[in-house]
Amino acid sequence: MKREIYDEDHEAFRASVKEFVDRSVLPHTEEHIAAKALPREFWLEAGKQGLLGLCIPEEYGGSDAGDFRFNAVLQEELAKVGAAYPTCHGIHADITAPYIVELGTEEQKQRWLPGVASGEILLGIGMTEPSGGSDLAALKTTAVRDGDSWVINGSKTFITNGYSGDLFVTAVRTDPEKGPKGITLFGIEATMEGFSRGRKLDKVGMEESDTAELFFENVRVTDAEIIGELDMGFIHMMQKLPQERLGCAVANIAHAKQILLETIEYAKERQAFGAPIGTFQHNKFLLADLATRIEAAEAYIDKCVLNHSQKTLTAIDAAKAKWFSSQVQSEVLDHCVQLHGGYGFMNEYRVARAWRDARVTKIWAGSNEIMKELIGRDLGL
Repeated sequence: MKREIYDEDHEAFRASVKEFVDRSVLPHTEEHIAAKALPREFWLEAGKQGLLGLCIPEEYGGSDAGDFRFNAVLQEELAKVGAAYPTCHGIHADITAPYIVELGTEEQKQRWLPGVASGEILLGIGMTEPSGGSDLAALKTTAVRDGDSWVINGSKTFITNGYSGDLFVTAVRTDPEKGPKGITLFGIEATMEGFSRGRKLDKVGMEESDTAELFFENVRVTDAEIIGELDMGFIHMMQKLPQERLGCAVANIAHAKQILLETIEYAKERQAFGAPIGTFQHNKFLLADLATRIEAAEAYIDKCVLNHSQKTLTAIDAAKAKWFSSQVQSEVLDHCVQLHGGYGFMNEYRVARAWRDARVTKIWAGSNEIMKELIGRDLGL
């Protein structure tokens, strides 16, 4: 089915992203896997190509695209290489940077955004805690007022870009009596005294993504590090989560679609019992089913992307896109592994890595169960 949400400008941008991927990403994927991280060179080169500042105004070094379809194009092209690339990039450019752009003070924008756009300042977002998971309202990291300062204590876990990040938009509790209404966002720089991080976490998949725990031991900050309004952090996060979930959905389907296309080619070439395995009726019907699922999911997500570009996407529609795309991705990739037979279980094959990488997408950005809970509430249940 022909997609209709992208015009000539978007496709020209896609071509430039593909050129960046071919030159600066594909030749180094094995190095990234071995290092369990994307090197600073990746970020600096992406910055030079203008791929880190799509939401950042020009006066701070960005391009201010003003159209989320460009972000979606970038996520799709990165997802074709591997699921970790749109994840790391998205956390930096599409998830964390908007907090500074839309909620930051003029001083914060001047201090941080030029480096964010150039790749010199790598961003992460400190939401998840060891005991909280998807329950953001239950976070325990605290900030206590001490004169003109705030003293922050606590920890975060499963933080993408956590091991190499330079600045973390971090959710902390500033008023224990207010529950969700007592949470504030702070910009915490990795050079601040009392800030530390643990080792790179040993994950099942997403090996290129450096994921770490963050620790705050009497980290002293001032009001100048507050992002947004005091005690409004939970509301700020809820307002930003739809874009995060939509970005996940875009990457999920683009990732699964690419591996399915490669699997179809494999099914044309792989011989068994004297014929290509794709000619067997079961496999032919299965691939027809998977191709249809991908196109149906893609059509829904394209509509969500268009709505978000027009500022009409609802949080419920984003929740639908997030859970459905991750479910479809997991089902499609599981079948792709099966079609590869024993080779599908070998890490040297992309399909095996893709299958492992996809599993976490049903957990992060709000688990699929949480997404269904939100949708159910919207149904009046």
